[in-house]
Amino acid sequence: MIEPDRFGDHRGFFGETYSQRVYAELGIDENFVQDNHSLSAEIGTVRGLHFQAPPAAQAKLVRCGRGAIFDVAVDIRKDSPTYGKWVGYELSAENGAQLFIPAGFAHGFATLQPDSEIIYKCSDYYAPETEGALRWDDSAIGIDWPLQETAILSDKDAAAPMLTDLDSPFHMEG
Repeated sequence: MIEPDRFGDHRGFFGETYSQRVYAELGIDENFVQDNHSLSAEIGTVRGLHFQAPPAAQAKLVRCGRGAIFDVAVDIRKDSPTYGKWVGYELSAENGAQLFIPAGFAHGFATLQPDSEIIYKCSDYYAPETEGALRWDDSAIGIDWPLQETAILSDKDAAAPMLTDLDSPFHMEG
């Protein structure tokens, strides 16, 4: 979780959302090659849990440009002591927070406000042949989604496999 500085006055605010030098000092030394931007119109829209497998595995740096989301990362590195564990944070246009998600983690989010826009950097290009997904509501993972209504899902996300069915291509590094 990263909280970049913001400088505000009566006109609004200014904030630096990415500086390679600053992020490298934080231990995030990724070469981001693609930016993505998505809009989820309805509260309760869930996207994920998605990942790309090697050789096109992606690290992501996620922020919310409008509205608010509950952003989640799940460790899917086979030999990790935190395999199958998750973290989740509220990212909003108001708080300006960002979540760094390393390769080897599945990613998903739920919208908390209407017309939420998600902007994220990726360390590799989109490669559909390497796409993978996990069920957003897998009880083995146990994500505590802050949903007040039934989740709005794509057909693909609704049919995603469970963690127990995943033969993860990821391992701990070092």
